Amino acid sequence: MSESQEAASAWGGHDLRLIRNRENAVYEMRLPGGKRAALRLHRQGYQAEAAIRSELWWCAALAKAGVAVPDPLVSRSGDLLVRLDSGRIASVLAWVDGAPLGEAGRPLPGNAAQQVAWHHALGRLVAQVHRVTDGLILPGDFTRPRWDIDGLTGEEPFWGRFWEHPALTADEAATLRRARDFTRERLTDYARTAAPGPIHADVLRENVLVNGHSLSLIDFDDSGIGFRLYDLGTVMSQNLYQANRQALQAALIDGYASLRDDDFSMVDVFTLARTLASVGWAAPRLPHLDPVHRRHIDRAVMWSAQVMSGSG
Repeated sequence: MSESQEAASAWGGHDLRLIRNRENAVYEMRLPGGKRAALRLHRQGYQAEAAIRSELWWCAALAKAGVAVPDPLVSRSGDLLVRLDSGRIASVLAWVDGAPLGEAGRPLPGNAAQQVAWHHALGRLVAQVHRVTDGLILPGDFTRPRWDIDGLTGEEPFWGRFWEHPALTADEAATLRRARDFTRERLTDYARTAAPGPIHADVLRENVLVNGHSLSLIDFDDSGIGFRLYDLGTVMSQNLYQANRQALQAALIDGYASLRDDDFSMVDVFTLARTLASVGWAAPRLPHLDPVHRRHIDRAVMWSAQVMSGSG
């Protein structure tokens, strides 16, 4: 029996279809009643069991409050997690209907008006996640990765030492080191008045599902404790080559500001933080000839130069 079949059997699932295999292997499956669900086989060594349980607790609390996120489903034994014979952990989430807002490395679909409208709605959805979270009392054993100052710019960032990516030229490495120092200084100033809290930390187009006139946010696998505007910076990291980038950013901020206030002048800095982190993410995960490495590096170098020169 394969890992996916073993995991599915714990929920009585069947008719498996692999839909993603990155940090986790994710399958669409059918439950005994015929409803669809998302089965996740968690990558070993990435998130500890306690961290996965914390993620699922948070998603369940958000879903209960009416936020458009996937609701975790218990197994037939009544647990949210099942450990497979291989040691790998499995979990299941209720299926969320919709198509991804877009795809990494490709122009944003839709016309300019649609793009602006979706970004306004996305900003409001992210603010709703943050606002509801502010009203929760986190369990004492709640644990997630840190996307704080050290998690983004410390000696050992959560996604790796991006300034040491082997594909960097000497000039590019120097630029990213300066960008790291610049970002760390700006975040240190910002932290004097902004407290970190639970954030999604991966609000990419692929993780935003469009269903009619509504949006849902999926894939909380990288969620952690960080500054809330990092979620907006992550959105904008995929829009840096869009001709209407400034209009998209204004719409995203307006949507967020309809529910929450913040120092939105920092969005460009958090966008920079995400472009830097993405360079570190790719280094150990992708084959060394994968073109994503060069795309991430070029984007980080370009945006570093713009933000540090004040022309972001």
